[in-house]
Amino acid sequence: MPYTRHYRHIVLVVLAWVAFSLAACGVSGEQTPPAIQLPEVAAGTCLVAPDISLGTINPFVYGVNHGPWAVITDKTLPFAQAAGVTMVRFPGGNWGDENDLQPYQIDQFVQLAEQMGSEVSLTVRLFGGSPEKAAALVQYANIDNDYGIRYWAIGNEPTLYATSRGAPDYGVEQFNTEWRAFAEAMRVVDESIVLIGPELHQFGPDLQSTPKDPFGLDWMSGFLEANGDLVDIVSIHRYPFPQGRGGPAATVEELAAASAEWDAIIPYLRQLILEKTGRDLPIAVTEVNSHWSNAIGGEATPDSYMNAIWWADVLGRMIKNQVAIVNYFSLQSHPSIGGYGLFSRSEPRPTYYVYQIYQQLGENLVFAACDDPGLGMYAATASDGSLTAILINLGSEAVTRPVMIDGENFDLISVWGFDEAELLHELTLTADEVGSGLHIPGYSIILLKYE
Repeated sequence: MPYTRHYRHIVLVVLAWVAFSLAACGVSGEQTPPAIQLPEVAAGTCLVAPDISLGTINPFVYGVNHGPWAVITDKTLPFAQAAGVTMVRFPGGNWGDENDLQPYQIDQFVQLAEQMGSEVSLTVRLFGGSPEKAAALVQYANIDNDYGIRYWAIGNEPTLYATSRGAPDYGVEQFNTEWRAFAEAMRVVDESIVLIGPELHQFGPDLQSTPKDPFGLDWMSGFLEANGDLVDIVSIHRYPFPQGRGGPAATVEELAAASAEWDAIIPYLRQLILEKTGRDLPIAVTEVNSHWSNAIGGEATPDSYMNAIWWADVLGRMIKNQVAIVNYFSLQSHPSIGGYGLFSRSEPRPTYYVYQIYQQLGENLVFAACDDPGLGMYAATASDGSLTAILINLGSEAVTRPVMIDGENFDLISVWGFDEAELLHELTLTADEVGSGLHIPGYSIILLKYE
């Protein structure tokens, strides 16, 4: 029998999530969201409403960073290909502002991206670089070799140049002037490129928590005022831990609570973009992980199981907030970068499986929620009519919730679990068991697939 639940609910009129139209390999903004009626979730339940669309999921939210410091070998290439990564930012991190990207490195990277079936995003050197060198890279990639690289960024975390690059007076005004000179030179070579910026570090949920320059100026506000007419996608970076230089790695409880910050960060940035530019520009989170240090081997460091639980909920929240591009740091681990990496040089790490799980999510985000703020729930339908729901228990205690499907007929075809003991594995559960009370262990993920 088809799995059917008719759920009586009170309807609230709210503004929908800001949606993006996706061109073939592109993103666009400046759309006015319609009013959408969202259902109220009854106490003690989880609800999916497949007929309430919240917008198209940009495929580039499943991106990563990669760089010349890590070499993908014949042993690790299968991991990279099976991960489901849709965009690779190269070279990620500080490397691009410490070295000149060479043509042969672009050749090798484009070949790797093709083997992975991923879109390419390139970052040109700003500190120590020049508009002429940046334009030459565009010339080499898109004119001389016809690689068709669309997404380009200029520099990495200029907010840190004053402290990490020996430039104590480097601030907003200098950056804005330089960024514009680079962007204009690159656009002369190829006017079709998509410009990403300003690549700020540790962007927070309000004016008090966003980075300021040595003169007290707000980096994002100044950039949007000066270059909001030229940038195509507004980008930020975020690593919530450690809190303070030299601070300890996150605890399991701290990491579990940290994913909620994205429901404040993205709306604040979107509001600021509208205020400063009058446009609804797409947002990219082009560098993100739980720790900015190379912490490794802890209960909640980037290589840990708990990092996977945190990242699964962060990714879901970014999707709900209609982020256009997300680049996790990073694709492969290396001794110089500690706990970073979806996989080491020999095997996948727990966070790798989050991408396996989200590969099953459809393209059309639909309403899904639980009554418990400790349960993350994200659902989408696909072009073939299938429905996928992902539930994430951010708490240490197991919970039981009936999963209700509102107003549609669906057959439950598979259930997958993700826990520390077995990682990703298939479960044997019936539709009645899921509908009457799904058991969700502490710090775990459940994937439900319907058709």
